[in-house]
Amino acid sequence: MKKTGAWLATYALEQIGARFTFGIPGVHTTELYDELHNSKQITPVLVTHEGGGAFMADAVSRLSDSIGVLTVVPAAGLTHASSGIGEAFLDGVPMLVISGGPRTDSQHQFQLHQMDTHKFMSGLTKATFHVSSHEQVVPTLFEAYAIATSGEPGPVFVELPVNILLYTGEVSDLPRYVTAPPEPVGFEQEILRAVELLRNAKRPCLFVGWGTRDASEQVKAVADWLEAPVATTLQGLSAFPANHPLHVGFGFGASAVPAARNAFKDCDCLFAIGTRFSEIATGSYGIEVPENLIHIDINPKTIGANYPAKVGIAGDAARVLDQLLKALETAGPRRAVQPALRAQIRSDKEAYRQAWYKNDIINRVNPARFFDQLRIQTPDNGIIVIDDGNHTFLTAELMPIHCAKSVILPTDFNCMGYAVPAAIGAKLSNPDRVVQTIVGDGAFLMTCMEILTATSNNLGVIYYVFHDGELSQIAQAQEIPYNRKPCTQIGQVNLEGVALATGAVFVPMQDNDAIAGAIRRANEIACTGRPVIVDVRIDYSKRTAFTEGAVKTNFRRFPLTQKVRTLARALTRRVTG
Repeated sequence: MKKTGAWLATYALEQIGARFTFGIPGVHTTELYDELHNSKQITPVLVTHEGGGAFMADAVSRLSDSIGVLTVVPAAGLTHASSGIGEAFLDGVPMLVISGGPRTDSQHQFQLHQMDTHKFMSGLTKATFHVSSHEQVVPTLFEAYAIATSGEPGPVFVELPVNILLYTGEVSDLPRYVTAPPEPVGFEQEILRAVELLRNAKRPCLFVGWGTRDASEQVKAVADWLEAPVATTLQGLSAFPANHPLHVGFGFGASAVPAARNAFKDCDCLFAIGTRFSEIATGSYGIEVPENLIHIDINPKTIGANYPAKVGIAGDAARVLDQLLKALETAGPRRAVQPALRAQIRSDKEAYRQAWYKNDIINRVNPARFFDQLRIQTPDNGIIVIDDGNHTFLTAELMPIHCAKSVILPTDFNCMGYAVPAAIGAKLSNPDRVVQTIVGDGAFLMTCMEILTATSNNLGVIYYVFHDGELSQIAQAQEIPYNRKPCTQIGQVNLEGVALATGAVFVPMQDNDAIAGAIRRANEIACTGRPVIVDVRIDYSKRTAFTEGAVKTNFRRFPLTQKVRTLARALTRRVTG
């Protein structure tokens, strides 16, 4: 049979369950977009910038059973999208990156968009493919999907030359995609050693990350069995419910909130699951890990990379935990509930909240009061998309998350501008769930015009813009050692004007008295299918535990001469003004 490459690519995407593609059509992809338009399963979404499209695809992969797909032109389309591809790569998120390509049936050089896209994409993806015949289109996309979703997930790049997309070619058959059966778990001896360490520990503790997003029930069962406090990574905020009495917060070292620091203070066996112990997760490597470390992660390269593991298991968290729970039950009775531990966690959380309540400032919004009201008015399964900045850590410390896979944010690639478009991908793939973003004004300005895509698709996404006029996370990091904040002041922006330009509705939130009403109004408007921009006049005067802890941790690692220089400079500037 004869088919165009575009028809074959669409067929392959339907076979793997793709529901959306994101991108901007160009001369290399017109035929592909024409075929996608014919699909009854796939909706091609036009974005305002390919970078936004990549973040949308990222969110689809994180929050649904479908993979996010980019369909872009080569060169400029790929370079624009690279930030979102890189975020997916470092965060372990599957994605298919499909671009058109220069003609392979032409003898001419210097074609439009002609560059070595594979050299460019090789550092941002798990694999790259160049399709050279119609017969290769479907098998290549199947293989790309398998690579993207297996092991530690990540993006995979496929180049489809424009002549293959446009022209018909002979193919022998149309295979169906068949999911490979899961490999046996194994690790029986390692699991028995882990159980022995956990049962002999006086104060076992759990540290869980994004890798446990599909194992929340197993994590809760292990925590309850061991009566162990649980801290999460930043990306794993929703991996363990904050309304569980053993939940202590984000992180557990010098940069963590008091509930986590106190609960982990005497930890003699750390059970880490689905985390790489990366820089943000560890508060710039400011945690102390006991000798008895049990580390489970799907990527074997992470085991012992930053902290030596007494027991290391490279496998899927849910399947390994299922086996470990059986071994725990066989080994003996569960630990008794420790009322003192639970009471201390509850008391520490309340005391931290009270410290924030005391920081009210006139004509500004207290972050703790904002998140209290947001929690009240948000269903447990509501999705929160967070950007990168000071608001990230405010959310992590002050917004209790109750439901698995209800928070997404950029972490290891740490890309500002993530939240606005990612929320669109979240809403497209979860139309029946409330989708809200927490985004600083600096990050908002990077991608705010993508709200037009939300308007065009009748998506009632709520954008809470923490508006203070500066890049506050960096400004605070500068102010402590430098006593000044160079190059962090943002130009005055009229958020109501952004709403007008993109078809969104503008809602002001000037002070604490306006919090409840503004959130209520935003929810009502979003239910009609219109995006909402809420201008939150946030008070950033109080620093998060993470910011203070990370600055101190980094300073302690300075050589003595650099410590002296930094302190002398800071003191001199404070004296001289």
